[in-house]
Amino acid sequence: MIGALETRALNAVDIDGLINTLCELIRFESDQGREVSIQQHLAGLLEDLGMATDVWEIALDEVRDHPAYGAEIERERAIGVLGSWGQGNGPTLILNGHVDVVPAGELERWSVPPYLGTVRDGRVYGRGAVDMKGGLCCAIHAVRALMDAGIKLKGRVMIQPVAGEEDGGVGTLAAMLRGHTADAAIVLEPTELAIAPAQGGALSFRITIPGLAAHGALRAEGVDPMDYFHLVHQALRALEAKRNQRLGHPLFKDYEVPFAICVGKVSAGIWASTVAESLVLEGRYGVGIDEDPDQARRELEQTIAELAGRDEWLNANPPVVEWWGARFMPAAISPEHPVVCSLTRAFEAVNGRPAAIRGMPYGADMHLLVHQGNTPTVMFGPGDVRLAHVPDEYVPIADLEAATRSLVLTILHFCEISE
Repeated sequence: MIGALETRALNAVDIDGLINTLCELIRFESDQGREVSIQQHLAGLLEDLGMATDVWEIALDEVRDHPAYGAEIERERAIGVLGSWGQGNGPTLILNGHVDVVPAGELERWSVPPYLGTVRDGRVYGRGAVDMKGGLCCAIHAVRALMDAGIKLKGRVMIQPVAGEEDGGVGTLAAMLRGHTADAAIVLEPTELAIAPAQGGALSFRITIPGLAAHGALRAEGVDPMDYFHLVHQALRALEAKRNQRLGHPLFKDYEVPFAICVGKVSAGIWASTVAESLVLEGRYGVGIDEDPDQARRELEQTIAELAGRDEWLNANPPVVEWWGARFMPAAISPEHPVVCSLTRAFEAVNGRPAAIRGMPYGADMHLLVHQGNTPTVMFGPGDVRLAHVPDEYVPIADLEAATRSLVLTILHFCEISE
C-alpha cells in the first residue's frame, strides 16, 4: 500500500512544526464562548497554507431557531471557518475539529500553566491539548505534508475548525446550514487512535426537588429537599443499569457503562441557617445507538414520577424534570463504509498493527454531520478522552504523529490522486 508517492508524502510530515502549531493554539484561552480570536487565527493559518477559505459571521439568531440547536453558553458572536484544497472532481472529505475548551479550573492543581503549551516527557500539556486542538493540528499538518510533497488531489479535503462543541455544537451546525458537507468526514476527537463509526448520545437534564423553607432553628417544621437526594440518585443508578442492559451494542462491549447517567452538579439553599426551598440536580443522560431520544427522555421522567408517587410530600409536590443545554444525538454509520475502510487501511499501513474499531460513549459533533449534513462520519484522533477536562491535560506526541500519518494516507486515497 505504501508506494513511492505515499512515502514522499509521509516523509513530508513535520512533527516539530505540528507541536509548534499546537502550542500556538493552546495559548488562546478559547473557553466560555471566547472562540472568535482563535477562529480568526486559524482562518489566516489555512489561507497561508494555500487553502481556499470561507470565513463568515454566524447568524446566531437563525441557528438558535434550528431544532438541532443546543447550547449552555449564550454567545454574542461566533465565526465560521472552512479551508478547502483540491480540484473537487472526486470524493470530498471533511476533517472536523473544535477550537473551544472547558475552563482550566483550579490553577493550583496544574503543574504547568494551562494556557501555554508545555512539551515534556514526550507529551504536549495544556488545556485543549487532547480535547481537541491536538487532533485539529494533525489535520492541518496532514494537508501540509501532501502539499509539500507536491501531490494534487482529484477530490477535495476540507479542514473545518468549529466553535461551541463542548456545549452543544453551534459551530458544526452552522457549517452544515451553510452547505459545507461532503462525501465523508472525520471528527478528530481523542479516541486513543481507535476508529469509531458510532457515537453515543448525551442529553442534559435538570431535576428540581421542592422543599419547604423554614428557619434553621425550627428545621423540623420545614421539609428539607436534601433528604430526598439519595432516593433520586439511587433511582437514577437503577435506571442506568436497566437501560444499559437493554441498549447493548457490539461496538460498545468494552465499556462497563456505555450509556451513563451522571449527576455532575448539585445546588440548594439561599442561606446557611435556612431549610432549603429546593434542591437542583444537573447531569448528562446517555442515549443508545438507534434509540429514540424522546422515548429516552420519557423513561427518565417516568422514573422520577414513580418515585414521587411513593412519597407523600413528593406526590403532592412533584419534582420537575427539565431538558436543557447541550443535546448530542446518537449517530452511527456502517463499519464497512468507505471512509472507515480507508482510515483502517491507512492506520494499519503506517502503524503496523490492527486498528481498533469501537464506539465512543461521549457526545461529539459527529451526530450533526451525520443527521444534519447527511455526511457519513467517523471519529478518530490522538490521545485519551480520560485526560480531557482535567488538570495537566496532555496528548502524547507519538499519538500526534500516528494520527497525522494515518490522515495523510486516508486523504491521499479517499480523495484520490489527480493524474
